[in-house]
Amino acid sequence: MALPDLRVSGWRQSLCKPACSYRPFSAPRAGASVSKHRQRRRKGEVAAMNSAFATLYRGFLIAFLCLAASASNGAKGEQASSFVTVKDTHFELDGAPFSVAGVNNHYLPYGSRDEVIRVLDDAVAMKANVVRTFIQPVIGSLHGAMPTIWNWRSTADTSNLNVHGVYMLSWDAQQARMAVNDGPNGLQRIDFLLDEAKKRGLKVIIAFLDFWSYTGGAQQMRAWYGSDDVYSFFAEDARTIADYKRWVETVITRVNSINGIRYAADPTIFSWELMNEPDIHPEALLKSWLTEMAIFVKSLDPDHLLASGHSNPNGEFPDMEISQIDFGTWHGYPRWNGITPDEMNERIRAFCSAGAAFNKPVMLEEFGWSAAHADQIDVYRNWMDALYNSDCAGWVVWRLVSRQDGGQFPDDPVDGFDIHNDGGPLWNLMRDAAEKQIAKPNQIKLLAIPSTK
Repeated sequence: MALPDLRVSGWRQSLCKPACSYRPFSAPRAGASVSKHRQRRRKGEVAAMNSAFATLYRGFLIAFLCLAASASNGAKGEQASSFVTVKDTHFELDGAPFSVAGVNNHYLPYGSRDEVIRVLDDAVAMKANVVRTFIQPVIGSLHGAMPTIWNWRSTADTSNLNVHGVYMLSWDAQQARMAVNDGPNGLQRIDFLLDEAKKRGLKVIIAFLDFWSYTGGAQQMRAWYGSDDVYSFFAEDARTIADYKRWVETVITRVNSINGIRYAADPTIFSWELMNEPDIHPEALLKSWLTEMAIFVKSLDPDHLLASGHSNPNGEFPDMEISQIDFGTWHGYPRWNGITPDEMNERIRAFCSAGAAFNKPVMLEEFGWSAAHADQIDVYRNWMDALYNSDCAGWVVWRLVSRQDGGQFPDDPVDGFDIHNDGGPLWNLMRDAAEKQIAKPNQIKLLAIPSTK
């Protein structure tokens, strides 16, 4: 960067000529006649003024150089300071504690632009600071030569898995290999999601893939190779391993088509997750696959946080033993875990404290209790209190669902977990809990200030 001409000391601008020039104070005008006394006084004045201007110049120059250095490193520094990091058992952002109060939404990768915007706006209205999703759908081949194992052509609403022709991965029957869709009905949907989240100051947790077959996921990918093995094939077959790595590298190295930001350099991304609920068996295979893929992801992107995305239903957290895994995750559903809501409270306390053994944060990143239960509000209130008073680094509720393009909230006939921005008791409870959770680090810092009395 070129420095400007800052010749300040010892100059005075001549106003007597149309063409201005700079002339030192100490240089007398041509033909001037002055006494020795006046010359000495003049020299003293000039010396003082030159000294003052020299000091001013040095100060100005130092300030300019600082600004120049800041300008040349500003983008990099701003970006680096905006990545969420880990310190012991909590998250930090820009050197300050960052407590997660988040929402899950499953259709952010394939909903219409208006539907995506409504979810993000509702997340902001709920006071959330993080949204979580997983990249989907995955299909067979476009023309049916390789079957799609789920209902890709559903005409239901978006929340109930009408994906509107969107797909991220498919099988290329002619080339007999995986094909990546980076077009408008593919990865450009993720570009839009990240750009809109950035505008709202939201961080995004992105799982590279879903384990389950609701929209294809890992199950569709093993089906490409003729396997019906749900739990082992994907993690041990060389072809699916290669496909997964190619997919992950495509995502991490992608440049957003809207804002030009590389995904690997985008601080909007809170963290990557290897997969949503990688329910791989046996456990030794799970641990081996997680380790290999965590090393691979960190080799491509050492800056973003990484989690496994595992539900860790028994609270043992084998994934946190992997050095490349930055924080632990668990999912809590009394219905599916065979426990009571009160036992869920106990899990919150026990599971969240497990991070201390690994010196890593732990996050409850999915949980829900059906609206079919009359005590839903009381249950959520107890859980949110337990989370606030626990060692959890945050929570991400399942799930925030907004109005569909038809103008209505969708039905949730199976689980009854949906949270709507409807001004109802559950909405108000979760909004207040999010606001309280986000303020939690500040309260902790205030309490930590020693008394001066």
